[in-house]
This record gives sequence, structure tokens and C-alpha cells, in this order.
Amino acid sequence: MSGRRRFVHALACGLMLHGQAARAQPAQRLYRLGLLRPNAPSPSEFMSVGLPNALRQAGWVEGQNLRIETRFADGRMERLPALARELVAQRCDAIVAVGIGAVRAARDATRSIPIVMFGNFDPLAAGVVASLARPQGNVTGVMIAAEGTLAGKRLELLKQAAPRARRTALLIPDDPNIGAQLRETQNAATTLGIDLRVVQLRGNDHAAAFATMVAERCGALLVAATPFFVQDRRQIIDLANQHKLPTMWEWPEQVDDGGLMAYGTSLSALYGRIAAYVDRIFKGASPGELPVEQPVSFELVVNLKTAQLLGLSLPRALLLRADRLVE
Repeated sequence: MSGRRRFVHALACGLMLHGQAARAQPAQRLYRLGLLRPNAPSPSEFMSVGLPNALRQAGWVEGQNLRIETRFADGRMERLPALARELVAQRCDAIVAVGIGAVRAARDATRSIPIVMFGNFDPLAAGVVASLARPQGNVTGVMIAAEGTLAGKRLELLKQAAPRARRTALLIPDDPNIGAQLRETQNAATTLGIDLRVVQLRGNDHAAAFATMVAERCGALLVAATPFFVQDRRQIIDLANQHKLPTMWEWPEQVDDGGLMAYGTSLSALYGRIAAYVDRIFKGASPGELPVEQPVSFELVVNLKTAQLLGLSLPRALLLRADRLVE
């Protein structure tokens, strides 16, 4: 056999063996990620897009090596335990639980599947981790605030923006887990000398909630930090602007949609951190040895268009303090 024929023969054999080896390789493993939410699904919900995008950047792509199993409680907190058990039955490799109600439901449903928590609560006070540095157990995650819920700081900034407001409303959802944030706001109101009126949204009746604010002659509105008001933000923004109520929000992204002010960290940055925890867990890290992460920087964002719409002249000191102005 000539040298050329031997080369072609060897090449053909090599290609055939390579093809057989490729066919013999096992398919790429599909990891299952559970996502447990207290609110209802919404196409405009930040997390519905933000978390999958962050996971994709970490190398986890739905339909290729990732499947996301999402369970929404539709505002009925009593449904969370059953939904958590459904995710456990799906044999998820990890569960992202949003809010303390979802975290507790997930932890009660499993002590072996890693749980990545996300929310605006104190995980130590809630008893879901042994310590922030070494959580132990199967729960770790990313918190929204370094201490407390930032409600006191938001109320202070709102007072600076609307110093003539006779009363300030605090809008809260129908959620028993809002207690810590409510107490923090009430304590801050006492310290700041603010007449605070708590208005609870019942049955998704936003018009009724704002009618109560008008009847109580509230001149400003602090919107509680909760997934419910991320979902309902456009309705609340429209009604607040209609009634000329300056608003303080949880996320800068809510100000981009027309809210007046927000003080907090970036949602997109937090989704990146959640994705990083999921990535490490999928690669074998133990959640009990991953420290609970807390943000160290926050930004004040002010929407100048909304201020003009409300006929509000914001103090220069507040504008100079702002990290970003929406014009």
C-alpha cells in the first residue's frame, strides 16, 4: 500500500473511531433549579428575565444544561409549603427561594437540597442560618440589605424630598412576613417625627388603597420592599403620580419606570450574585459553608421627570447626594 493510501486509510479509520467515541459519550447533564416565589407570575417581572440571563452568563442555559422549575404562590402564602414539596419531588439540584415565607417553606420541605435565599429580612433573626459567615445546614444566599431592611433610611430620604407632607403612608402587602419591615418603619417614623399611616393592599385593590391614602391626607408614600410591589409597580406608580404622591421605592429599576426615588442596590447585580451561588452549588459547593452575602454599597436614584410631574421642587442637597438622576 502506498504512503498516500496508508494516510487516507488511517485518516478514515481515525474519523470513524472519533465518530464512534462521540456517539458513546454521555449526554450533558441537565441540572434542575427550583424557583419558589410568593407572588403571581408577571411578564414584566424583573426576575423572570434577570435571573435566567445571569445564569446564562455563568454558563447555565435553559434547554441545554439547565431546567428551571418555577412555582408561584399567587399571593396566597399558605400555598408555599405545598409548592416547596412539589419542587422537592421534582428532584431539583438547588432551590432559589424569594422572601422569608418561601425560605421557611423550602427548608421545611427539605434539609438536603441546597436552598439559595434572596430577600429583605434578617436570616439570623428568622432562624434559617446558624451564622452569616458559616450558615451550616442547607440554606445560604444573598440578602438585599446589610442590616435591617433599609426602611428607616428610605423614610428619612423621603422626608427630605417631601418635607411639607403632613402624613406619610406606608403601603404593605397582605403578607404576615412583613412584620420586621413594618416595625423598622414605625420606629424610624417615631425617631423622625413623621405621622405614619399604614395602608394594607387587600385583594389586589390598588384603587381602594389609594383612596385610603387620600382620605387620610397623606402627602408622601413609602412603598414596602416586597416582591408583590415589584410585580405591581406600574399600577402603583400610575396611581401615586395621579394623586401627586412622592414615592420612595426599593429598587432603582422602579424609578426608571416612573417612581420618584429609590434607595438600594441593583437588581441586576443581585441576580448575578444569586447565579454565582447556584453555579458554585451545581459544581459541588456545600451551602452550609458558603457565607451569606450582604451588599456593601447602595445608590440613591431620583427621577426628575416624575418630580416635575408632581410639581415637586427637590432640595439641592438631595440632588447632589443622588448617585443617578433620571432625566
